[in-house]
Amino acid sequence: MSLEQLVLWRHGETDYNLAGRIQGHLDSSLTDNGLRQARLAAPSIDAFEPSVAVSSDLNRARTTAQVYAEVSGAGVALDKRLRETHVGEWQGLSGAEVEHGWPGALSTWRADPTWAPPGGESRVEVASRAVEVVTELDHGHRGTALLVAHGGLITALTAKLLALPVESWPILGGIRNCHWVVLKRRGGGDHRWRLMAHNAGVGE
Repeated sequence: MSLEQLVLWRHGETDYNLAGRIQGHLDSSLTDNGLRQARLAAPSIDAFEPSVAVSSDLNRARTTAQVYAEVSGAGVALDKRLRETHVGEWQGLSGAEVEHGWPGALSTWRADPTWAPPGGESRVEVASRAVEVVTELDHGHRGTALLVAHGGLITALTAKLLALPVESWPILGGIRNCHWVVLKRRGGGDHRWRLMAHNAGVGE
């Protein structure tokens, strides 16, 4: 038994997104616009007909997943391994504040997936814990799995599942609020993943 498709859905806009602050594991909340984004996207997510849905336990992802659950009638499990990258001492700071305290470090972080912010974790570490979730689902489910998570985790997990060289991970662009990534198995006995959609969404 194995999955055939993965849908990786980013949460809606948060108060921290709006303020331009780095969230990490901080438990920020959706704005009114973030809720609207989730409600707009949820029917499209439901159209993938997930056989299983799992969300990060952070509030912004959990609330987005709840909107999907209300539309679909499906249950959503929570898993802390789907949390966003822990950015250590940078949590809650703006990009300008990080640049002031750690000149050049933001550029290093964006360019090198093995580099971690002070007191935080690297994108390689984030991808490793997220892959554990996919592997477990792969052994117990068929069809489509929905993961409701965060932009940094989604891009890292996508790169890992596509087996991209680590130095090439930054070629993947970011995921907008309530947009998603779709990965499908190649089929014909080839269990490798293919990227079918990246940063897909509905009109606003």
